Amino acid sequence: MANDERAALHQRMRGTLQQRLSAAPPLVCVGLTAYDLTWEVETLPSGSGKSRAANFRQGGGGMAANAAAAVARLGGRVHFWGRAGDDAAGHAMADELRALGVDVSGLRLFAGARSSVSGVVVDAQGERSIVNFRGAALPDDAAWLPLAVVAGAGAVLGDVRWPAGVAAAFATARRAGVLTVLDGDVAEPAVFDALLPLCDYAVFSQPGLAGYAPGLGDDEARLRHALARGCRVAAVTLGERGVVWSDGPALQRQPGFRVTAVDTTGAGDVFHGALALALAAGVDAAESFRFAAAVAALKCQQPGGRAGIPDLPQVLAALDQLKES
Repeated sequence: MANDERAALHQRMRGTLQQRLSAAPPLVCVGLTAYDLTWEVETLPSGSGKSRAANFRQGGGGMAANAAAAVARLGGRVHFWGRAGDDAAGHAMADELRALGVDVSGLRLFAGARSSVSGVVVDAQGERSIVNFRGAALPDDAAWLPLAVVAGAGAVLGDVRWPAGVAAAFATARRAGVLTVLDGDVAEPAVFDALLPLCDYAVFSQPGLAGYAPGLGDDEARLRHALARGCRVAAVTLGERGVVWSDGPALQRQPGFRVTAVDTTGAGDVFHGALALALAAGVDAAESFRFAAAVAALKCQQPGGRAGIPDLPQVLAALDQLKES
C-alpha cells in the first residue's frame, strides 16, 4: 500500500474511532479512590536515611477513580462509585473528580471512617514506589449503590479493592447485558474467584496474575487458568512490553509504545479506563487494546497520575506517530 493510501486509511480509522468514542454511553467505575502524596527524587530510596525531593504534589488517585478520570479526560461520560472517609482527603477527592467532569453522586463519604491515602516516590526514570494506607472503618456493604444506573451504561469497570461493591455492580451488569471490565491488581485468590465469573474482560497486572495462579509456570498458563474461572477474555499488562490477552484459542499481543517515561504512576489505571471506554463504544478488542496502550504510553510522558492523562485529540494524533517496542 502506498504511503498516501495508508495515510488516508488511518485518517478514516481515526474518524470512525472518534465518532464511536464521542457517542459512547456512560461508564460506571467502582472501587478505590485514594489521596496521593507524591515526591519526585533522583533515585528511589533504599534502606534507612534521608532523601531530598525535587518536587512534591498531592491529589486524587486510586485504581477505579483514576480510570474514571481517564474516561472523563478522553471525553466520555462516567460515574464513580466508591467509599471514603468524611475527612479532608475524602472531600478533596470528591471535589477533584467533580471538577474533572466525573459524576460522584455514588461516592459516599462515611462519618467516622478514614480515607485511603498513598505515599508515592517517583525517580528520574519514571519508576515509582507506593505505600498505601487502605483506609479504616469503611463499610463493606454495597446496598446503597444506585444500581439502576447500570442498565443504561456502556460498561462497568471495577477494581479489586472493594469486592462487595464490584460484585454487586457486575452482577447487575450481567443481568442487563452490560459489558464488565476487571482491573486485576494484586488481591487474594478468593476475590478473583468471586469476580471472574461475573466479568467479561479481566485485565491483570503481572503481579496480580502471578499471585492469583502462583503454581503455574508462565503467563499463558495463568491466563488460561483465569479463563477457566469464567471471564470471557483474560489479559495481562506488561508495562513497556505491552499487553497479552486471550479469549481461548490463542494468545494475542499488543506491543508497548516506545516513549521516554517521566512518571508511570497511574498508567495501569489509565489503561483500564481507556480500554473500557473503547469497548463500550463498540471498538473491537484488538483496536481497543491498542488505543488503551497508546493512552497509557502518552500518560507516562507527563508527571502525575492524572495530570498527564491525554485528551482524545492528542491520542488520535499520536496513534500514527508512536512506535511499537
